Amino acid sequence: MYPIGKGPMIPVVKPRYSESTDGEEPAITTNSSPSLSSSSLQRPIQTLRYDPEYAQWRAPFGDKVCVPPCATPFDLRRYADTFMRAVWAQLPAQPSITRTRYACRSHDGCEIEITRFATAGQMESHAALQPAVLYLHGGGTVAVSVEIFAPQLAKLAAESGVQVFSVEYRLAPEHPDPTPTEDCYAALQWLSTRGADLGVDPARLGLMGDSAGGGLAAGIALMARDRGLEPPVKKQILIYPMLDDRSVAALSAASHTSPLLELVTFSLPTAKLCWEAYVGKEKAGRPDADVSPYAAPGRATDLRGLPSTYIDVGGLDLFRDECATFAARLAAADVETEFHLFPGVPHAFEAASNIGVTKRAIEGRIQWMRDL
Repeated sequence: MYPIGKGPMIPVVKPRYSESTDGEEPAITTNSSPSLSSSSLQRPIQTLRYDPEYAQWRAPFGDKVCVPPCATPFDLRRYADTFMRAVWAQLPAQPSITRTRYACRSHDGCEIEITRFATAGQMESHAALQPAVLYLHGGGTVAVSVEIFAPQLAKLAAESGVQVFSVEYRLAPEHPDPTPTEDCYAALQWLSTRGADLGVDPARLGLMGDSAGGGLAAGIALMARDRGLEPPVKKQILIYPMLDDRSVAALSAASHTSPLLELVTFSLPTAKLCWEAYVGKEKAGRPDADVSPYAAPGRATDLRGLPSTYIDVGGLDLFRDECATFAARLAAADVETEFHLFPGVPHAFEAASNIGVTKRAIEGRIQWMRDL
């Protein structure tokens, strides 16, 4: 510490006055640093880059970790089903978890399948009702299945100690909006109504989903609020959710190309393909289109009364901005919200299962499950 007025001596750079030839005040320059050109001031500094651990994990795979260009939703389905099956098949078996299948009726009378992932103790104990999560799988609403996701769902159930239910919702483009959301809501309603028979506390139900499944979870949370589901959903856990078709159009129409687009693994054309299959080519991305907020929750005008919400997304995810906006809007609507933006990782970064970012993300998600 220095006495007042007795600090260390700091060298002062004397200003140099340039000569004026037109009678104006002389310009002041210093010797401390070279002046910056106007072009360097206009060029933004690029700070987006892969997390070092993620980059090291990715190196042997190269662009194989990116979704390839797909001409149709069916091309994407073939790729995603094959790739995701291979990814989740790497997970160790969970011998403590039993799978049980049930069925319920959707809005149009079609029977849909629900799979339960639970321990024998959870299956047999009805004395004390327990919490449960309804998990909605990702896949752009056009691909993947509960069967493909099963190893991951069993792992979540085993690590969290919370039983997981997952619905085999019908996929676009064969079944566009509103079928996927109505299928998922039918499963939620079934679980809420049948809860006591299954040893599940309907007041401690959580919704959870990744990517398009996260969007479906957010959509049926809105639906449950609007339709007066009782008891209400307690929590929603949204993992890099696909929330707003308009963000694809906004990125496409931007006056400059974002450096983000060079680093994503789930590309702009792929997202556009999924939204068009789901809500219709003539509607997707148009701000004035009649797109249901249950299909694209980012379009919802009122987020009040929604359940406590956890959201995480990578800083190199195409859905980054819509997730951040949705989280801010939830907080502004006085909804308890926890939001994580993990720098340096793209969509579905958990494929790099042993890196620090993945471990932190999974820890947060599982804690929210346990808090049910």
